Amino acid sequence: MKTSSMKENLNKTIQLLLISILFSACNIGEINIDDYGIFSYQDDETVIINGLIDSELPEYWDNYISAFPQTKRMIMKDCPGSTDDIANWEVGRKIHDQEITIHLPSEAIIASGAVDLFLSGTNRSREAGSQIGVHAWEDGNGNQATDYPEGHEEHQGAIDYYIDIGFSNENAEDFYYFTINSAAADDIHWMTNEEIEQYQLLQ
Repeated sequence: MKTSSMKENLNKTIQLLLISILFSACNIGEINIDDYGIFSYQDDETVIINGLIDSELPEYWDNYISAFPQTKRMIMKDCPGSTDDIANWEVGRKIHDQEITIHLPSEAIIASGAVDLFLSGTNRSREAGSQIGVHAWEDGNGNQATDYPEGHEEHQGAIDYYIDIGFSNENAEDFYYFTINSAAADDIHWMTNEEIEQYQLLQ
C-alpha cells in the first residue's frame, strides 16, 4: 500500500510539473521580447538594420539595445528611407550618444531619412559600391522643402538634428541645403564620392 501511495504522489507531482511548464511556455509566447523590427543580430557587438524606417523605430531600438547593451557597431543594408522623421531623429540621437559606429557594406543602398540615421554614427565608413541617396522632403500636403526660403523655420528641425549628432552649424546647413536642392521629393540624387567627401559623411 505504501508503494502504491508513493507512486500516486509521484504521478501527481509530475502532472503538476508538466502543467507548470506548459503554462509558463504559453506566457512566454505572449511576450514579444524579441520584437526588434528592422534590427537584427549579427553578433554581441554588431547589429544589422535592413528595411524602411517607421514610427516604431524607437521601440525597436530600445528593445534591441536592452537585449544587447554591448552593441557598438551597426551595419546598414537596404534602407530606402523614413516615414517618420521625428522617430528617426530620436533614434539617431540615441545612437550618437551610445557611440555606435556605422558601416555600409558594398551592397548597401541607403536613401532619404536612412542617410540621417547613418550620419548619427560616431564613426562612419563605407565600401565601394554602396550608394547614398538624397532628395528634398515633402510634408504630405504638397509642400516641398524648396518651397520655403533658406532660413525658414521649416528647415530648422533637420539642421538642429545634424548639429546634435556632431556637425558644426555651418556643415549642418551646407549639407542640409545640398540635399533639398539635389533632387525633388519624388526623385533621388545618388551622391558621388566627391560629394560624400565634401560634406564629410565619412569619419
